[in-house]
Amino acid sequence: MLLASLNFHRLGCLINMQLIFLILLEMRLISGDVSSHYWETPYSQPYFDNSSRREVTSIVGQAALLQCRVRNLGDRAVSWIRKRDLHILTVGILTYTNDQRFQSLHTEGSDEWTLRISSPQPRDSGTYECQVSTEPKISQGFRLNVVVSRAKILGNPELFIKSGSDINLTCLAMQSPIPPSFIYWYKGKRLMNYSQRGGISVITERTTRTSKLLISKATPTDSGNYTCSPSSSDSASVVVHVINGEHPAAMQHGNNSASTIVPYYRRRRGGAHGHHQHHRPVLHGSLSLSETIVGWAMANITSLSSILWSIIDFMLATNCCLVFMGIALSQRLLHTSGRLGQRQVPR
Repeated sequence: MLLASLNFHRLGCLINMQLIFLILLEMRLISGDVSSHYWETPYSQPYFDNSSRREVTSIVGQAALLQCRVRNLGDRAVSWIRKRDLHILTVGILTYTNDQRFQSLHTEGSDEWTLRISSPQPRDSGTYECQVSTEPKISQGFRLNVVVSRAKILGNPELFIKSGSDINLTCLAMQSPIPPSFIYWYKGKRLMNYSQRGGISVITERTTRTSKLLISKATPTDSGNYTCSPSSSDSASVVVHVINGEHPAAMQHGNNSASTIVPYYRRRRGGAHGHHQHHRPVLHGSLSLSETIVGWAMANITSLSSILWSIIDFMLATNCCLVFMGIALSQRLLHTSGRLGQRQVPR
């Protein structure tokens, strides 16, 4: 009898302690000390996990992934909606568009619902909403930027290099969201990164997305089309001409680096009063073949115009002399004829 009363007393104390514990938890919950997630049950409301990236940049042609995380989804459905036209793309794992590039990825038991866009194009850029079928509905927006990644070789698309100088080309992988895994250099169709020719070096820095091709002591056989081809970008090309001696209508400068070309007409410019002045050549960026031709034409036109003006000046001076001589001669003839007429008249 005594043992039964002791057990009953212990049970009453345990129940009182549990009640006190629940009351304390409720008070802490109201005061904000305990997260509401402590009370979550399978029937609580869904909410978004904000750890996902809300802005994604993708390259044209490479699959884009928008990851939406929903906690406590329960029996609700997750949909992906394109905001610009409110078009429903997917519901659950089903696709509701004729554009089969859009696909919903989900692993059973996970909180992730991923919208995959195969071969995205710039027109696919915009806002996409991850929507949960609650009442009222809740949604989270994701921004997709689809860019065209292009390589760029610094300088002009056509370079003239003096034989014996160095060819130094620098390539940039523009707008690439991630560093390229490799950047290859080609001369025509021949890979230059592992060339057996001596004096060729390739330095690639993935973090800065740059690559440099250096060819020392270039010869005319090094002339050709050079292409920079990153793994995740469109390629870029430059045409290199390695020439011996002076260019017909240009001057070259520099011994150990890519030589620049200055047209002849830049060395002979008219002064303030139209007189020709000789200037020391000034280094400029490498010029294209068309600019070189224009320089040659301008130089010849300038020389021809000078010759023509000299001829005109000579003709004008000659004509003036002839006019004065004609006037003097006519005066002399008139004077002579007048004297002869006076001698023939009888007195």
